[in-house]
Amino acid sequence: MKIKSIIFLGALLSVAVNMTAQTQVIAHRGFWKTEGSAMNSLTSLIKADSIGCYGSEFDVWLTKDDQLIVNHDPTFKRKSMEKTSLAKLQKLKLKNGEKMPSLKEYFTTAKKLKTRLILELKEHSTPEKETQAVKKIIHMTKQMGLTARMEYISFSLHAVKEFIRLAPAGTPVLYLRGELSPKELKEIGATGADYHISVFKKKPKWISECHQLGLKVNVWTVNREKNFKWLIKQKVDFITTNKPVALQTLLKKDE
Repeated sequence: MKIKSIIFLGALLSVAVNMTAQTQVIAHRGFWKTEGSAMNSLTSLIKADSIGCYGSEFDVWLTKDDQLIVNHDPTFKRKSMEKTSLAKLQKLKLKNGEKMPSLKEYFTTAKKLKTRLILELKEHSTPEKETQAVKKIIHMTKQMGLTARMEYISFSLHAVKEFIRLAPAGTPVLYLRGELSPKELKEIGATGADYHISVFKKKPKWISECHQLGLKVNVWTVNREKNFKWLIKQKVDFITTNKPVALQTLLKKDE
């Protein structure tokens, strides 16, 4: 009986390891390439959750009146994110007819869902604004009980360092730009590399080096099947994609 129990336990552990080792799917700006959705909309977040994505990535800016809003580009319909008030920005309609969501509205919707929240803080005009945004974001996540589901990413090295400094211990923080080696990422306290696929194509050894250092690897923005297959073979932890369903289908075939 004891031997059988040990064998059974070993089998369970093996399954658990395989499950955790599988590449996870992150919907880029939410699941927006579907009917009724739009990039960074509340619908894109709901739809990313509905298909079981590991996470939904979205972009955040600090407005002129020091409010947090969800949008990718520095301007939308000729309105600057940093130089326009929240109220004026929210009068602008997204492609699906929704208003541009504030971060509070985004979080309110997220509280009803399960998907992880992959928050990209955009590069702002000054480091001071980025620090202010980081503080507000972390305060809001605590206030709304979402700390355990948050992951932070940025192209700004300053913002990344501020998230590492100010977020609760253990919160994933990954860097986007692509110039830092795995060793350098480890030294600043980052959780891992979140680099464009072109970076890893040029330096594929960085994937295994990250894993050897205990760092995570996310790759963006990947939409072609041959790239999905290459990255899955490389055992990257996450793939950020505009085609989450296609990637999920491929991953199920590999199970």
